[in-house]
Amino acid sequence: MPDVQPFDPELLPFSLRARVVDIAERMQCPPDFPAVATMIALAGVLGRKIGIRPKRFDDWTVIPNLWGALIGRPSIMKTPPLKAALKPLDKLIEIATNDYSSQLSEFIKQKGILLLRKNVIEGKIKSAMRADKEYEKLAFELATIESIAPPKRKRYVVNDCTVQALGQILSDNPNGIIVVRDELIGLLKVLESQGQEAARAFYLEGWDGNGRHETDRIGRGNVQIEAICLSIIGTIQPGPLKEYLRQAVEGGIGDDGLMQRFQLAVWPDDPKEWVNVDREPDINARADAMEAFTYADSLTPEQIGAQSDLYEQGVPFLHFTDIAQQRFDQWMYVRENILRQNQYDAVMESHLTKYRSLIPSLALLIHIAEMKTAPVDIDALEKAIKWGDYLATHAHRIYASACGTADSPENLLAGKIENGHVADRFTTRDISEHHWSGLNKKTIVQEAVKKLVELGWLREETLSTKGRPSTIYHINPQIKENWFSEKN
Repeated sequence: MPDVQPFDPELLPFSLRARVVDIAERMQCPPDFPAVATMIALAGVLGRKIGIRPKRFDDWTVIPNLWGALIGRPSIMKTPPLKAALKPLDKLIEIATNDYSSQLSEFIKQKGILLLRKNVIEGKIKSAMRADKEYEKLAFELATIESIAPPKRKRYVVNDCTVQALGQILSDNPNGIIVVRDELIGLLKVLESQGQEAARAFYLEGWDGNGRHETDRIGRGNVQIEAICLSIIGTIQPGPLKEYLRQAVEGGIGDDGLMQRFQLAVWPDDPKEWVNVDREPDINARADAMEAFTYADSLTPEQIGAQSDLYEQGVPFLHFTDIAQQRFDQWMYVRENILRQNQYDAVMESHLTKYRSLIPSLALLIHIAEMKTAPVDIDALEKAIKWGDYLATHAHRIYASACGTADSPENLLAGKIENGHVADRFTTRDISEHHWSGLNKKTIVQEAVKKLVELGWLREETLSTKGRPSTIYHINPQIKENWFSEKN
């Protein structure tokens, strides 16, 4: 596999750095995992409160929501650091839940009084209509009472819900939502299944964070979403990820850029050594992180000096400082010209093009986590650019697992044949029953034998039986002779 850069905690804002290091040390996991989860959690909390305009004059606005994935074998700690990194959200959720309970209780009390008042007004209106008297003031008061709606519950996180339910939650929470999936492959599989095309399109739109959405359904009526803004974080194992990516690379349903939107997908090297660390969490680091999350949650545009568009109602935004703007323009110039030189395959190129929004998003998040006001400074941007360099190495590893030929199904099967693990005459069931890694599913084995037939390694024979015809495969004797000659 291609090498990846190890994660450098210096890329994090100071307020979050010690907390990430503390989690990684106590759990003996790669620091990449809590770092990525922490940044995505912060992105979800900030949501659409503040955006960034990466160009000096253009109105291109980036919303800093992010998608990420923690990739590693089952034995590597992924879920515990994910949960630990999301702990600040638990406190925010607790506060929001208590506020909602208080508001709902007050609403229920007032609802009874308003219902009585409504009945009285309706009676007065009927009397006025019969007497042909003025009742406009009464009608206005009645409309005011009927327009009073129950409080909306502030949400930060969803784990598993239908796209219809997610749409309703987003309608009530225009700042955005964080989708947390411990097993990310479950979400990816749902979105690629037949009948889920609309759900997949909804998620694709949610990556941008700035698209208005409106649905009309019998039963639910009209649901208006000011903007679909989704941040996503989850864990996934290399095996299922490779299988999913192959479909994207080979032009399946996954070939629409969904996976490339996981810009903070990391696949770090397995730790070489485990050390038993048994100590209490760093309470100062925890407090610093909580302060940063609370600040982002309560932040107002006025507080940070954000600008607003004079002609449109949109997300308030920050610009770069002059020196940071020059640096971003330089980075953008180099990046865009490299992408135009066709140095990457299509899937990797699609991934890297999305760094246009990733780098400004990270710079904004780092700047805000350090509780600085407008504009976004050069220090935050330099950290963001280094994040991009680091993440690109992980992207190369991730897509090499699907684009590379070393572990493609046909090469895995060829290796088994070459090493004498496959009989001269076999069926696809014979192969799948071995449960070899990368060859443990019927569809994958069928794909492998089909390509080896095309390459002349195998000969296909169809046998007529009383029932359904069966297909067997013969290894090419000439290829076996060549192997024997090479080995001797």
